[in-house]
Amino acid sequence: MKRIFIGFAIEDRFARDNMVYQANQNHTPFSFTDMSVKTPWDNSWKTQCRERIKSCHGMIAFISDNTYNAEGVKWEIKCAYEEGIPVLLLYVHDEGAKRLPAEVSGKRIYHWTWDNVSRFLNGL
Repeated sequence: MKRIFIGFAIEDRFARDNMVYQANQNHTPFSFTDMSVKTPWDNSWKTQCRERIKSCHGMIAFISDNTYNAEGVKWEIKCAYEEGIPVLLLYVHDEGAKRLPAEVSGKRIYHWTWDNVSRFLNGL
């Protein structure tokens, strides 16, 4: 079973919960993990998070207006790219985000549809 890391600003936790729910409804053969229960920026958190990201086959990162100031998810996204983990960036809302952090500059951000998620998952 393939593992997917989900990155999100804590204010966007509903997006993570909906993703897991949708995957369960569609009987997707993937498991999901994140680091939302830890306090970011502690060295042990970063070490544990990097190991968890490296153990995954891909990452889905939710992007919203909250992402710009969410240091934890920005670090997770940067880490995934550094480790060569495939990343799918998804807008939480149809209107996208007003400000994007440097970590996603120049990257394609998709709208959150099950077709986009499914294509990413099936391509891993």
